[in-house]
Amino acid sequence: MPELPEVEVIRQSLDKKIKQKKVKKVIVRNRNLRFKIPLNFENILKNQKIIEVSRFSKYLILSLSNYSFCLLHLGMSGTLHLVYDNKKNLFTNTSFYNSPILPKKHNHVEIIFKNLKIIYNDPRRFGFFEIINNSELLKKRFVHLGPEPFESKFDLNYVFSFFKGKKKNIKNFLLDQNFVSGIGNIYASEILFLSKIRPNKRASLLKKKDCKKIIINSKKVLLKSIKKGGSSIRDFKNASGQKGSFQKNFKVYDREGLSCKRYKCYGTIKKKIISNRSTFFCNMCQK
Repeated sequence: MPELPEVEVIRQSLDKKIKQKKVKKVIVRNRNLRFKIPLNFENILKNQKIIEVSRFSKYLILSLSNYSFCLLHLGMSGTLHLVYDNKKNLFTNTSFYNSPILPKKHNHVEIIFKNLKIIYNDPRRFGFFEIINNSELLKKRFVHLGPEPFESKFDLNYVFSFFKGKKKNIKNFLLDQNFVSGIGNIYASEILFLSKIRPNKRASLLKKKDCKKIIINSKKVLLKSIKKGGSSIRDFKNASGQKGSFQKNFKVYDREGLSCKRYKCYGTIKKKIISNRSTFFCNMCQK
């Protein structure tokens, strides 16, 4: 599943390419996504200008010229592809996530502009489109979600207070979108490694200094990942279309049995299943 950094890379690419462009036509080839695409979806988007492309957590938000919004979630396997008219499209994916070229199957939605179109591809169909009529409803749409790691609300007081008396382990909290929005499985393992905290440690046992480390390292890991993926979209026509390079920086994720990368640590990276998710950690420096 694309996590916050992958979605941010897509947002940057889309904002660069479709901002201030008018939608000429919308083609829906399959309405049966996670939530069924409404019958009037094509007419709602047609002739609307894309004012900007923004993001909250793992949601992409297209701001439309009639002050409504088109919300898009990529689900487990969704990708967005930019296809230009009269141009050889070697690599179409707006992110380093998944296939760099447009697959022939599972192209469910096309949003067509002058000289280019966006194609939404999703083999598993867990993604969805949603129309939000105004900014107040948009705020309400996300009210159940916790703050992003980049928000000022995600501070020491918020984190330490949230953990008080909680029995759940810290790894599960980092994946809990009601606590913090946008952190996924890969980045949770990396954040906890940098913080020297074992993933199955009960959150209520964390001291303020531990919470501070989690806040700092959440920002650090996500920003680094965005930077590593974002470098491939600054000039999209030259993008390699391959995966972003952040996986080369993994300290623990998918490194089971290998030596710890921390200086003067002689531990080994272990793998543990926590709530049906693979979790990686060092058996020595994470306490």
